[in-house]
Amino acid sequence: MIYSIKKKSIIGTVVIVLLIAICATCMANRDVTAVFNNQSLRKVPVYGVDTQEKVVALTFDAAWGADKTQGILDTLEKHGVGGTFFLVGFWIDKYPDMVKKIAESGCDIGNHSKEHLNMSTLSKEKVESELDYVSEKVNELTGIQPKFFRPPFGDYNNTLLEVVEEKNMIGVQWTVDSLDWKGLSAAEILSRVNSGVKNGSIILFHNNSDNILEALPLVIANLKNQGYKMVTLSNLIYQDDFTIDGNGIQHKK
Repeated sequence: MIYSIKKKSIIGTVVIVLLIAICATCMANRDVTAVFNNQSLRKVPVYGVDTQEKVVALTFDAAWGADKTQGILDTLEKHGVGGTFFLVGFWIDKYPDMVKKIAESGCDIGNHSKEHLNMSTLSKEKVESELDYVSEKVNELTGIQPKFFRPPFGDYNNTLLEVVEEKNMIGVQWTVDSLDWKGLSAAEILSRVNSGVKNGSIILFHNNSDNILEALPLVIANLKNQGYKMVTLSNLIYQDDFTIDGNGIQHKK
């Protein structure tokens, strides 16, 4: 009799433990699903492209100063490589002739916002006005409608990327940050690019950084020696029939 009671007690305890374990597993699975779903809803811009080709894009953000921009254009032309310039609105207003020269060179022109603000802090209406200002100015000066948008400071959220999509543009970040804006030497810039570059990379420079004119020829020569072709974003990024994974890598469907 005593044995029977103990046996029932043990069985009851085991059942309770199993139920607790099952419930804990269900809760854990529910949390994981919730996190996964939230992640799947988070939009991301393009950081790079999945490709078997040895092709990369050189990009230049233009917000302050323009005295080195012609030198960059001359270097790109001399070496027969493409480039993409992301322009800020107040830069366009100050250097309209340079905007025209960038367009005439065959380089892509991208939208970099009107005032170079932290876009994730802005209302949708303000984001729209920031993007519209630049696109309209570029179109007015060059007849070009920007296809790509790069958020200042790399700062973005879903609201921004939704507006970018509504404006028929693609949000773009970078794979390799040269950190040229920090005053790095030409050799240091070259080292950073060389250590991070791979097929489909988008490389970030700034049009008026201290040593860009010394670094750019070294970067181009090094990439060519590795067999890379340097093209505009229009010739690197998929503009339709693509997906973007959680790391911002674009894949052709």
